[in-house]
Amino acid sequence: MRSIFFLLALHLASLFAAAESLRVMTFNVRYPNPGDGANVWSARRDLLVETIRSRRPDVIGTQELFYEQCQYIVEKLPEYSWFGLSRRGSHEDEHMGVFYRRDRLRVVESGDFWLSVTPEKPGSVSWNMSLPRMVTWAVFEIAGTGKRFRYFNTHLAHRDVDETARLKSAMLLACRVGLLDNDEPVVGTGDFNAPAGGADPLDAPPATTAEPARRLARRSHAHRPGGHIPRLHRQTAPRAHRLDSLPRSVESRLCGNDHGPQGERVSLRPFPRAGGV
Repeated sequence: MRSIFFLLALHLASLFAAAESLRVMTFNVRYPNPGDGANVWSARRDLLVETIRSRRPDVIGTQELFYEQCQYIVEKLPEYSWFGLSRRGSHEDEHMGVFYRRDRLRVVESGDFWLSVTPEKPGSVSWNMSLPRMVTWAVFEIAGTGKRFRYFNTHLAHRDVDETARLKSAMLLACRVGLLDNDEPVVGTGDFNAPAGGADPLDAPPATTAEPARRLARRSHAHRPGGHIPRLHRQTAPRAHRLDSLPRSVESRLCGNDHGPQGERVSLRPFPRAGGV
């Protein structure tokens, strides 16, 4: 499947001073598949850790993360903590784990919901998806400022036939954003598995209630819109491309995963949400 890998920075420009801006990273780490040959987790995990260490993001949204990978990352990077359930509602299977620097951020509250018609039911599946898909979220407070923002991290359905499911999932996420207070800054990260050249999963039908989804789409950040994203390249990897309003990206060089991390420094302002949904 041809894929587009997104970093959504929903609120760019200036609520916070430059010194209070955030380093945000989204990272599909690839699950620890024993059939990956030379690219098994044990062969690439230190490269992944070094990628994070060199970029020093304040918050990282991951995809395909297994519990053993979570534990390894925080063992090697003790300045970070993480949270999140797996898509099964436990610590079995893939997590949308969120990592954050404790010296920069405090978790005020956090949780998970599922991209289904029963979003509060762990492991729930809708819209003919083959696997549960979910969102892990938090309200963070920036250390020393008292200022807060809400954070969402997700991974949408991956098959070609899941285009409708991706759209409905994006609309559900947009609904959650639309219900927030207008002055609450929001940052979102994720792997949206959008087919290159196909319909944007966040480009909702032209209904008034879908306007937040279209706004999310206009803030999207795409990785390799022209073709397959490689599983893992330890020698050469493509440079990240950017779309729309994001000013720069992190190169996906020797990144130790199957998609390549995307990073951005952002400052936050209230997202213009028209009426909620």
